[in-house]
Amino acid sequence: MNEDILADSGEFERAYLVGIQVGRTPRAEVEEHLDELASLVETMGAVTVGREVVRVQALNAKFLVGEGKIEEIKAWAEAAEADLIVVDDDISSAQQNAWEKAIKKAVIDRRKVILDIFAQRAMTREARLQTQLASLQYQLPRLKRAWTHLERQRGGRGFIGGSGEAQIETDRRIVRDKIAKLREELQEVRNTRESQRKARRMRPVPNAAIVGYTNSGKSSLLNALTAANVLQEDKLFATLDPTTRRVELPNNQPLLLTDTVGFIRKLPTTLVEAFKSTLEEAQLADFLIHVVDVSHPQCHDHIRTTNEVLKELDALEKPTLLVLNKCDRLEETWGLLAQFEEYADKVVLTSATEGTGLQLMVEHLAGFLASELRNVFLRLPASRYDLISEVHREAEVLDKGFDEEGNTLLYASFPQRFFYKVEPYVVADWRSGEIATLE
Repeated sequence: MNEDILADSGEFERAYLVGIQVGRTPRAEVEEHLDELASLVETMGAVTVGREVVRVQALNAKFLVGEGKIEEIKAWAEAAEADLIVVDDDISSAQQNAWEKAIKKAVIDRRKVILDIFAQRAMTREARLQTQLASLQYQLPRLKRAWTHLERQRGGRGFIGGSGEAQIETDRRIVRDKIAKLREELQEVRNTRESQRKARRMRPVPNAAIVGYTNSGKSSLLNALTAANVLQEDKLFATLDPTTRRVELPNNQPLLLTDTVGFIRKLPTTLVEAFKSTLEEAQLADFLIHVVDVSHPQCHDHIRTTNEVLKELDALEKPTLLVLNKCDRLEETWGLLAQFEEYADKVVLTSATEGTGLQLMVEHLAGFLASELRNVFLRLPASRYDLISEVHREAEVLDKGFDEEGNTLLYASFPQRFFYKVEPYVVADWRSGEIATLE
């Protein structure tokens, strides 16, 4: 298969953006989506040289827009000396072919832009496999368009059974085989990750997943709290691979923080599925840290978009701390917290770059953990020095003593997940030695 035919967006630098306003959809909403598309195109490595919103009463099956509008778009793109048209909606292979025939320029959609960004930024083996899988799924229905174009270049007649048609079937088989192989490799990687997750769940250290709209400052917050040195850029999808770091809270309680891929509107279904293992960190977390760029004019929409994905993951009902980040960009913050109280259990204003609100954020996290802790008395045999050390490391020891037999007596505050280890040693009163049963 000729891979160069399929890599149809990476060589272009000058992009003309097209948004489609359908029916009564507010123009401001379409413009805001185009702003986001412009940021995506910049992250991809191209430059936006023009943009236009096309209004239609209903989507056209062939072009999405009317044929007259296609001619106008062609003229606008030529005047801007654009190499590439980027449509802010999914377009099918047939529609892409129709656009390119009419405009005489390469045409891609928002999904292809996101795929290219993911391909550039995926770092781990799992993320690369996921991106390759999503890309091949995108390419598969477009093979015919690629080879029909090649037949025209070679002067072929395009009849059934010609060289292009035979090559299409060969390429489809190759792509399907690659997809099957990638799925097998992904399953192996996911099995390994699941084993790691099981081991982590058996540990008493609680976990919080950092979620939120792309470019909200999640990685910056993780770096500020843990000195994790995670990549942080003022670009969309700066983080694709989950990063987990440990932070010590004021009560000496350890907490694992996991950064996740940013959410975005119009995220293709194939990418949601491809990166589901990354988003599963939100499912496994004890609670969520939902980071929002509060300086963004559409921050409420960003919260709703993120919550829709969390709902699909059955993670929306988890205890949530809403972090209104980038507050340093606002002129006034008085009364702001009240506007967001409906979205989460606790709300805090922060600036990861200036350190504002981080201490209060950590105190809220400690409060979340305290609600999950239970205070118990323990009698531990001297031979269980390993467990005694672990209790001191992972729990908050409130009191300590020894009985006449040399057993260690502890009064400590434990997270729920630790009880499977300490339950056999729990007593109602370590001074009297009465045995109690945990409910």
